[in-house]
Amino acid sequence: MDEQAITQFEKMLADGKDSVMLRYGLGNGYLSQGDARAAAAHFAKAVELDPSYSAAWKLYGKALAQSGDQAGAIHAYRTGIEVAEKRGDRQAAKEMQVFLRRLEKTEQ
Repeated sequence: MDEQAITQFEKMLADGKDSVMLRYGLGNGYLSQGDARAAAAHFAKAVELDPSYSAAWKLYGKALAQSGDQAGAIHAYRTGIEVAEKRGDRQAAKEMQVFLRRLEKTEQ
């Protein structure tokens, strides 16, 4: 996502058009631009707005890990796995399990 798209999304947010998809898009945009902290903040809001959104949990964990918050990433992945399994989203659960195992190995 380019800077112009992020600017447009930020304007929508400033105009009061907050939504889970807007937050997910902003998080994804900032993550693709290397701003993991900004991405994590938007993914946090996305999962607050829709706690059952497993794709947002997955990228939230990734953003937290990239920003250096290993404990937060582990928590996000564990929650995301639980959410994905309840929804029957096996692929997302499997991916988050792999990411979680990698993080847990680095914590030891």
